[in-house]
Amino acid sequence: MSETPSKRPRHVAIIMDGNGRWAAQHGEPRHQGHRAGAESVRQAVETCARAGVEALTLFAFSSENWRRPASEVSMLMALFLRVLDRETERLHQNGIRLNVIGDRGRFSERLQQRCEAAETLTGENTRMQLNIAASYGGRWDIAQAARDLAAAAVAGERTLESIDEAALNQAVCLHNLPAPDLFVRTGGEQRISNFLLWQLAYTELYFTPVLWPDFNAEEMTRALDWFASRERRFGGLANHKGASTDA
Repeated sequence: MSETPSKRPRHVAIIMDGNGRWAAQHGEPRHQGHRAGAESVRQAVETCARAGVEALTLFAFSSENWRRPASEVSMLMALFLRVLDRETERLHQNGIRLNVIGDRGRFSERLQQRCEAAETLTGENTRMQLNIAASYGGRWDIAQAARDLAAAAVAGERTLESIDEAALNQAVCLHNLPAPDLFVRTGGEQRISNFLLWQLAYTELYFTPVLWPDFNAEEMTRALDWFASRERRFGGLANHKGASTDA
């Protein structure tokens, strides 16, 4: 990979889009697209870990996905369970910590237990943190953070004046990690679809027409190299002709 360490993203967030269209293009049922996408997850994890990325967050199942047909939701939950069972030991052996964010109360008891077990097994690993956003929505994230802060104020644990941007930042999911530097969406759509709304404020956005099952290690490296070419200013001035920059 061609980027220097200073141009490597610390945190990468990905919307894995295009499984259904990939299946349609290959004359397969939708569930085959989701299964094919599981291999792309493995390649993305391995590529980011090798590149020294500190955190990778994957949007696996959104709050809105619960509206899909019950048969598809059931299949996705079963696939999630199988992948957890199959991949957790591999993640652990490679020093990767697993974290599942979202409204886990909507999962079956069995899936909740598997998530907790996987997090416990990998909890001391430090090579990279892999976050799976499942039953997650950016608006849900902000709303639950606001609710927690309001509850603390009502209980007298904080003042209303103390509820500011910094406080909210510490109440949303992934508050213990740097904000995503690079956002990737596969499948050709160019929107963030209620994913990490608070956390993506200054993230570089990379959109590719490549469908997720075809997003291999080479495509992941291409996205990382694209990020290395970006000049990040965070509201400051471009770093040229003597101008200052806060990037």
